[in-house]
This record gives sequence, structure tokens and C-alpha cells, in this order.
Amino acid sequence: MSYLEYNVKHVPTGLRKVLYLNWPILLLVSAVAGVGFLMLYSVAGGSFRPWSEPQMKRYAMGLSVMVFVAMVPIWFWRSVSGFAYLVSLILLVTVEVMGSVGMGAQRWIDLGFMRLQPSELMKITLVMCLAAYYDWLPTHKTSRPLWVALPVILILLPTFLVLKQPDLGTSILLMTGGAIVMFLAGVHWGYFAAVIGLGVGLVTAVFQSRHTEWQLLNNYQYRRIDTFLDPSSDPLGAGYHITQSKIALGSGGWTGRGFMQGTQSRLNFLPEKHTDFIFTTLAEEFGYIGAVSLLSIYGLIILFCIAAALANKDRFSSLLTLGIASAFFLFFAVNMSMVMGLAPVVGVPLPLVSYGGSAMLVLMVGFGLIQSAHVHRPR
Repeated sequence: MSYLEYNVKHVPTGLRKVLYLNWPILLLVSAVAGVGFLMLYSVAGGSFRPWSEPQMKRYAMGLSVMVFVAMVPIWFWRSVSGFAYLVSLILLVTVEVMGSVGMGAQRWIDLGFMRLQPSELMKITLVMCLAAYYDWLPTHKTSRPLWVALPVILILLPTFLVLKQPDLGTSILLMTGGAIVMFLAGVHWGYFAAVIGLGVGLVTAVFQSRHTEWQLLNNYQYRRIDTFLDPSSDPLGAGYHITQSKIALGSGGWTGRGFMQGTQSRLNFLPEKHTDFIFTTLAEEFGYIGAVSLLSIYGLIILFCIAAALANKDRFSSLLTLGIASAFFLFFAVNMSMVMGLAPVVGVPLPLVSYGGSAMLVLMVGFGLIQSAHVHRPR
């Protein structure tokens, strides 16, 4: 036992838990949120309204929620994992029946004081449920077909409901995040190889079927694929968003145009500049150095999460920490790939930077669970 650990043990329990928080993760998360406040201030033309000020209030609330979740013993979160998943699933069904419509999609439940997006909540509760499942399941049963089928069903149910909203980006994140937890739990790689093989075969069949009698997609869907592969083929239509995004990224150069000097965002050429495409605003104003700096902070958060998971002897805590870290990685990786033209535009916000209430709050709950696993790990 180190001198520090010896002295911490003589501190009152409540304060001791605060001292046991994973402070590097908390500080790095706050740094990313600070970047978000700065960029939202910029895209509003040098004003805290309408985006930066509400985002600060949401982060303050989210930080309080994170600390509260961290103080609750991890065994409690393990015990309510199945219930949390079930509630999220019921909320997704509620969205299908009586959800609010926005921008052509039915994804929200209007609570009066805020609009809740249950698909964001499902990103965390799915990981919780899968981590609890594999903590309960004996390791020698992990790769048996019956015990593989159950988590697959748990993943496909919310994925199908989210896909109907429609929300392709979130449905892909749910499937991929769930698959990562299964892989980390020790499911045999052969299952994943089979799925990847089927996916490659399906994509090949889609392209081979074009202009044949057995064409698998509609013509407009093929045109969307063409636009993704070559946005210049429809620069004023389907390719407009990614074309303007690439212009903003390229114009930033090494050091950027300067804070609040980005022409693409200031002149409103850049679409959804405060949500999905906020990374391009950062790259235009702060250049390659600014973009890589943000990416480095994200990378450090992932590294500290992995270190915390490896240091934890509890299977549920380790899987939960790695699962949430993987989901967090997917969030920023998909968003950055999307705005750079490396992936289709699927509407995935940049975590802790893009404007949004549900995404911010749920992500802070996720980090609270990571902190709870770290605070209450066996010492």
C-alpha cells in the first residue's frame, strides 16, 4: 500500500470517493467540452446565444449527473442493467407511436422542458446490459450458439427500431458497439468473420445487380452511392454538404484562418455548422494543428479508459468501461470520417462538441459509469 493510499483510507467515505475519481478522464472530458463552447460561440458570430450558453448549462448539469453516478456503487448499476435496457426499449417503441418529428425523422419524446432522444440512451444501456450478461455467463459458454444468439437479439431489437425512425447512423453505432462488447467478452472470432463475409458478399451483390432484372436497390439509392463516391457529380444537390465541408477543411491549412474568421461557417455555406459539421469549422479556424489537437485529447480519453479497465479485476466493470470507451471512439471516428468524405453523411454528432442535449447528458452518464467502476474497484 502506497503512502497516498494509506492516507486516503483515513479520509471520510464520501470525500474518499471524490479523491478516487479518475481525474485525468474528468479533466480531459472538460477540455473537450470547453472546445465545444468555444466553437459554438464562434459559429454564432461571437455570441453565447443561441448555442454556447445552453450547452454550458447542459454540461454543468451533465457534470453533476456524472459525479452522482460515480458515487453510486458499481454493483447497483450491474443489478439495474437489464431494467435500464428494457426502459430504453420501451422508450424507443414510444417514439414509434407518439414521438416528435424533426427534420423529417421521428426520434424524440417531448417532455416539455426538453426533448429526449431514446436512441442516445440506448447506446449506453445496451452496453450495460451486454456487460451484465457476460458477467453472469460462465466463460466456457461464451461462444456456444445459443448463448451467442441471445445478445444478438438484444442488439438487433433496438437497431431495428432506430432504423425505422429513420436513423441510419445511430443504428450502425448500436450494432458496431454491441459487436465490440461481444468480441471483448471472448466470443469466437469465427462469428465475426462470418458476418463480415456476408456483408462483403451483400455489398458485392448490390453493385453487381445494378441495371439488371434482379436489381437489389432503387435507382435513387444507387444515385446516393454515386454521390458519396463522387460528391462533385451533384455539387448543388446530394453532394452539397460534403463538398462545402471539404472546402472548409482544406481552406484551414496548417494553422487555420483564425478564431471566428472561417468564411464557410460565417457566410453560412457550411450546413449544420453547430451540430454534425462543427469539426470542419474547427479545422477551418484552427487548421491541421487544431484538428489534430482535438483528436489527441479524444485519444487520451480512450487510453485512460483502457488503462482503468485493465486495472479493474471485476469483469462487469472492465467490460462496461471498454464498451463505453468503444462507443465513444465510434462517435468521434464516424463523425470525423463523415465530414472528411471518408464515410457517408449519416448524422452522427461530434461528442461533447456538437450542440445537443440528449447526446451530452447520456454521454456524461456513460462517463459516470466509468468513474463508478473506477471508484469502487477492489483495492
